Amino acid sequence: MYEPDRWYELGLLRSPGWVRLALEMRAGWEYGASLAVTPLLSLAPRGDGHPVLVFPGLITGDFSTLPLRNYLRSRGYATYPWGLGINRGPREGVVDACFALLDKLSDEHGRAVSLIGWSLGGIYARELAKARPASVRQVITMGTPFTGHPKATNAWRIYEWATGHKIGAPDLHEPLRSPPPVPTTSIFSRSDGVVAWQCSLECESPQTDNIEVQASHLGMGLNPLTLYAIADRLSQAEGDWRPFDRSGFRSYLYPDPRRQASF
Repeated sequence: MYEPDRWYELGLLRSPGWVRLALEMRAGWEYGASLAVTPLLSLAPRGDGHPVLVFPGLITGDFSTLPLRNYLRSRGYATYPWGLGINRGPREGVVDACFALLDKLSDEHGRAVSLIGWSLGGIYARELAKARPASVRQVITMGTPFTGHPKATNAWRIYEWATGHKIGAPDLHEPLRSPPPVPTTSIFSRSDGVVAWQCSLECESPQTDNIEVQASHLGMGLNPLTLYAIADRLSQAEGDWRPFDRSGFRSYLYPDPRRQASF
């Protein structure tokens, strides 16, 4: 029988197979699609100018999040990169620098900061929000593996190489499962070729939500469906967060994430 406190000993999930991994090549097409539907993306709700801090994924840097930040800037947000070079994991000084940046942005704007993280970057966003909930307005992650088995990805060996940390220690991974004490949205894709999508499912609560998109892992932050969903989430009035509305035309673009899983 599965025991939640022994998740790290059980291979309940497998990393995405070779077919899904090969489909990661569509990331460039997703960016092209976003450019093609720019007029439609401009119909997304405008923001209130609050600061948004964006964290890149593993072994990527701020260049990868530039299209997302530019789009959010066009919707009226004060967007910021993490500014710490290539994301090679929580190396010495990196976490402290992230806290310093969050504190700086919150103080300068006099407002709470929304945090967005792509893949590993989402772990930064979630953990910063847990430690500084008063400074964080909401958290949005894209393809972030915060639950399930830590080796249910096609990137765990790259993670160990890049960070020097071994995957699988329960004292390291178990705390990542709990959501931040602020509104939190996880955007995921069942066709993710890097992370088993089940590892990105947030437990349901009054201030958590899961949004499913048709996207690759490498192209998720460039995908037009992701961009629109993020703009929608950020546009909510502070203190009046609600789950994503999938009614009407959105039901054709954003499937019900609670539908029966196909493993």
